[in-house]
Amino acid sequence: MDFSHSDRSQALQEQLRRFLDEHVYPAELEFEEQAAVARAEGDAFRTPAVLTYLKDVARRQGLWNLFLPDDRFGAGLSVLDYAPLAELSGRSPALAPEAMNCSAPDTGNMELLAMFGTQAQHERWLQPLLDGRIRSCFSMTEPDVASSDATNIAATISRDGADYVVNGRKWWSTGAMRPECAVAVVMGVSDPDADRHRRHSMILVPLDSAGVTRERSTTVFGYDDAPHGGHGIIDFHNVRISADHLLGSQGGGFMMAQARLGPGRIHHCMRSLGMAERALAMMCERASTRVAFGAPIARQGVVQEWIAESRLAIEQARLLVLKTAWLIDTVGARQARTEIAAIKVAAPRAASFVLDRAIQAHGAAGVSGETPLAGMWAQLRTLHLADGPDEVHLRSVAREELRAYAGSR
Repeated sequence: MDFSHSDRSQALQEQLRRFLDEHVYPAELEFEEQAAVARAEGDAFRTPAVLTYLKDVARRQGLWNLFLPDDRFGAGLSVLDYAPLAELSGRSPALAPEAMNCSAPDTGNMELLAMFGTQAQHERWLQPLLDGRIRSCFSMTEPDVASSDATNIAATISRDGADYVVNGRKWWSTGAMRPECAVAVVMGVSDPDADRHRRHSMILVPLDSAGVTRERSTTVFGYDDAPHGGHGIIDFHNVRISADHLLGSQGGGFMMAQARLGPGRIHHCMRSLGMAERALAMMCERASTRVAFGAPIARQGVVQEWIAESRLAIEQARLLVLKTAWLIDTVGARQARTEIAAIKVAAPRAASFVLDRAIQAHGAAGVSGETPLAGMWAQLRTLHLADGPDEVHLRSVAREELRAYAGSR
């Protein structure tokens, strides 16, 4: 296995570090202030202007669509070359990924469109997404079923002549409440009598269609993520959509969901390590400067243990992420599915540990809004559920381990 990064990736890493230092970190407070003004004016989902500025800078610097390995649409980087870039962006999760047009759920939706979309769908939806002119959401999870088993999904996509009619209620459609969010990728049952993995399809639903109601946004530990469009609850009631909006083939929804979620999971893991690195740096700085009982708390053995264990957790998780990225590049996501499942547990688990220790080192400040730690912790805790709960991924890993013993007594 070779985890070395190309010269191009290393150059982009240095460029991205400068972009973070010179533009992103200084803009974080301004972002929060602009978001607070928008909320006070009754327009909480308005995009803060500083984010538009950062997008312009990132695009001029070539830090744009780095996640797409298909060089027809994106940067053409391998997953291994993108890994350190995604990790760096995770150090400022509220700003950097979107500033570079590399934020979920648009990344996964663009990958779906690139892989399965028609030329007309590329022109109408993919290109505006690649240009950052619109946003999108992914409507798969439902409030009334256990969506950790994707075959439970109950929304319907029914053929009616030249159209499909969409009915169902979705939630956790991240980004859906922003005015720029123009289209939802909706997954639903199109073939109820087919095999359980061929019952579902995906369809592109413009959010201004008759019968679409964006009800409200859910919160994550009290955070509504309004500047990023929240996490929408959307009702689809007899939404009539032309058949040419079907994404891929009818009955191919489950397969496409797996194709989308695999790379998306590793992107989440990469960014989570970036959050962990920033939290560790903050913990070290805090421990070195905060004096208690007559000495910096960095002299306390328990704090030194937190720091050491945090470094171990990050390095171990990073190695598994890099191995998984290398496997995706060399044998494909399908053959790397066990490693993808493993890192989806290991990386958020490691990052959550680091965030928890960093919060503890900051005392009351750590659980407040005075530092980014509490918000990052909420994001990481959510990753133990998003794109499949830990338990589902652990089951996948265990099944692979047990496969070799299937014929033994």
